[in-house]
Amino acid sequence: MTGEPENPEGTGETETEVLPQTRAPFKVVLFNDEEHTYDYVVEMLTSVCKLSKENAFRCAVEVDLTGRTTVRYGSRDDCSATCRQIRAYGPDHRLPQSMGSMNAEVQGR
Repeated sequence: MTGEPENPEGTGETETEVLPQTRAPFKVVLFNDEEHTYDYVVEMLTSVCKLSKENAFRCAVEVDLTGRTTVRYGSRDDCSATCRQIRAYGPDHRLPQSMGSMNAEVQGR
């Protein structure tokens, strides 16, 4: 991911544990790349996954630092639908080199 992270709350904290662990059998994992900004990730996750801006920002930091982040837990069907929406979200208009959506996959737990 490119750009500097800007915490939307301005607290300077970048805690990355976002979603509570559940017994849901599947999860959606978002993967890092260098073609999307923090703003794009926050915008996409608030729209597609209905995360708060704070949790979306934490996911953006985690995906940038570790290369991946879990953005949803649920049934196979729910996670597959979320994954399709992430992959169809489109390029980051802030970066001319951004040619498409971010990559995500459904994984069993």
